Amino acid sequence: MVEKVIPILPCPSIPELVEFYERLGFAVDHLQTRPNPYAALSYGDNIELQFFGTKSVVPAESWSTCYIATDRVDELYETFRARLKASLGRIPTRGLPRIGQLKDTSYGMRQFLMTDPGGNCIRIGQPTGASLEHAPAPKEPFARAVHNASLIGTSKEDPAQAARILDRALAKETPSGPAEHYRALILRADLAAQLDDPATARAHLADAGALTLTEGERTELADELSRAADLAADLGRV
Repeated sequence: MVEKVIPILPCPSIPELVEFYERLGFAVDHLQTRPNPYAALSYGDNIELQFFGTKSVVPAESWSTCYIATDRVDELYETFRARLKASLGRIPTRGLPRIGQLKDTSYGMRQFLMTDPGGNCIRIGQPTGASLEHAPAPKEPFARAVHNASLIGTSKEDPAQAARILDRALAKETPSGPAEHYRALILRADLAAQLDDPATARAHLADAGALTLTEGERTELADELSRAADLAADLGRV
């Protein structure tokens, strides 16, 4: 027998949750409306999620999460972004549901976070090396601040604390160059969007757009440039 682990996550509305995952391309394998709302969903042969309905869940305050390990993280990210844009008319970068930036982490994963209408954070990633140990934090103050803010904002999901770290660095420290500065500004704009502060997000996007980048830097910042475009489009609707 081959074992398989299937997460069972809570949500206040099974119909709303099923609709969201169907937009992504998930199949509904089982749907129960009463006596206990329940749904089993799958994507391809190896991704399966199950959900139970409970009115006790407050989506914006939920800590429910699971990790999907894959060897095609870029493909899944582009597919989910495209399907969300086609069905919603935008790529949701804030509120619920939302999809985060695809990025290389300091702990050996290339990943993105997607939070569904029930507040469940689905982390989807692909190993980029043999070790999942955290790389040492940079010694330079600005780079260290970006490193710490990224970890706290994404892994710990504490955008307010991450924003405070970046604000201090942007006010007091000097980035090593335009690429590092751009990366920090896009991260800060993303955090502002999560904190429902569109004015601050737009200001940081504008500052980032004013930087002059070489072609090499633009290649290095491909993930950040893509995220900047998604943020700008989504914030333009506020």
